[in-house]
Amino acid sequence: MHARRLLTPATLLLLLLPSIALAQRPRELDRIARAMGATNLKSIVITASGVDYAVGQSVVPGAPWPRFTVTDFTRAVDYQASALRDEYVRARAEDPPRGGGLPSRGEQRVRAFLSGDYAWNVVNDAPVPVPITLAERRLQLWSTPHGVIKAALANKATIKDRTLAFSIPGHMNVRATVDRKRLVDYVQVTIPNAVLGDLTIEVRYADYKDFGGVQFPSKIEQSAGGFPSVDLTVTGVRPNAAVDIVVPEAIRQAGSPYAKVASQKVTDGVWYVTGGTHHSAVVEMSDHLIVVEAPLNDERALAVLAEVRGLSPKPVKFVINSHHHFDHAGGLRAVAGEGITILTHEVNRPFFSRVLATPATVNPDHLTRTGKKGAVEGVRDRQVLSDGTREVEERLLIQADAYTPAPANAPPPTPPHPVNVNLADNITRLGLDVEQLLPLHGRIVPVAELHRAVGR
Repeated sequence: MHARRLLTPATLLLLLLPSIALAQRPRELDRIARAMGATNLKSIVITASGVDYAVGQSVVPGAPWPRFTVTDFTRAVDYQASALRDEYVRARAEDPPRGGGLPSRGEQRVRAFLSGDYAWNVVNDAPVPVPITLAERRLQLWSTPHGVIKAALANKATIKDRTLAFSIPGHMNVRATVDRKRLVDYVQVTIPNAVLGDLTIEVRYADYKDFGGVQFPSKIEQSAGGFPSVDLTVTGVRPNAAVDIVVPEAIRQAGSPYAKVASQKVTDGVWYVTGGTHHSAVVEMSDHLIVVEAPLNDERALAVLAEVRGLSPKPVKFVINSHHHFDHAGGLRAVAGEGITILTHEVNRPFFSRVLATPATVNPDHLTRTGKKGAVEGVRDRQVLSDGTREVEERLLIQADAYTPAPANAPPPTPPHPVNVNLADNITRLGLDVEQLLPLHGRIVPVAELHRAVGR
C-alpha cells in the first residue's frame, strides 16, 4: 500500500491564503474583491432550498444523476480556517427511484464537515471520517463566489478580460468569469475523481443581492460531468457570522479508514473481505484468484489486493465489478494499474474502457503513474468462470445494493423495499439454490433474512 502524503491544515492555509505581501496579483483582482465585498469577508453563512443530485449514482452510465429535494439547507464557511459545514434535509424527488444515493426512501438529515485536511460527517451524533470527500468539499468551499476570489488572490491567478485562472497543485484547476459589475457569474473547477481521473464541475451564479455590503447570488446552479448536480435558491446570507468548526478528536485519530481490511473464510477457497463500509469477496481457482469488487478509491483497492495476496500466493487474474456507481467502481483504476482484467456487465464496458484510458492530470493516481490502460471484458446474461474443478457464476450470491441486511434483531422494513423484493423474486425466478448472502454492504446472512425483510 502506498502511503498518502497529507497537507496539514496550516500548510493548506499557506497554499490558499498567504499574506498579501507574498502575492503579486493584478489590480483587477483587487477591484473584483472590492466589488464582491470579499476584501474583509472572513466567514459567511447562507440558507437555501432546492434540489441536488447524487453524483456518480446514475441508473446506467451516461444517464443524469438521481434527483433529490433539499430543504433547511445551511452552509457555513470559515475562509480563514479553510472550513465548511453543510446541514440540510434530503429526500428523493423521483418515484420510483432511479439510480443510487441516500436516502433510498424517506428523509435523511445530512451534516457534512470540512476543516483543512479533515472531512467527516455526523451520523446520529457520532463523527464519521469520510476522507474520500475531501476533493469535493474543498471544491464547494473555494468555488463559492467569494472563495474563488480569495483563492485566486492567494494562488497567483492570471486574468484576461473578465476571465481568471489558477491552480492549487494537487487539488484543483480553476477558471472563473465575472460580469460587467465584477461579480462572479461562472466557475469551472477540475478536481481528482477516483473513477474518472478528473471530474469537471461548473457553477453558475445569478441574481446578486446586497447583504450588508457583501454581494451574494440568489441563484446557484451546478453541474458535474455535464449533468445537473445542484440547483439552490438562496433565502438568507449573513456575512462575517460566527463560524466555529472544530475537528473532533475521533476524526483526528481515525487514520486511514479505507486501508483497514479484514478477511473471513466463508468456505474452502472463498473469503469475505471487509473492514469498512464497502466489502469484497475472493474466490480461489486452481491457478489464480478472482476478486469481487474494488470499491471506493486507490487506497481501498490496493489494501484489498494486499490482503488477498496474503491469503494465497496465486495471482489475481480477474476483478469482478458489480456495477458502475462511483463508490463501487472507485478502485478499478488501481486494479487496472496492477494489470488485472476487469469483468463487468456489458452495459458498463464502454464507459470503463473509456475512463480507464484517461489519465488523472490534477493529481496523478496509481493507474496514471504506471502508464497502463487496463483491460475490461463485458458480460451479458451469463458467464461461467471455470478451472475444471470450480465454477463461478450467479449462483454464488455476492450482491451490491440490492439488499443490505439490517442490524441483527431489527424489525423488517414496512412496507418492504421494492429493490429487496426484486432480488427475492429474481432468486426464485432463476431457481437459484442460495443458502447465504454475501452483501457488499453489511454482513453475511442466511437467505432467510432476505425473505423476512420482504415479508415471506
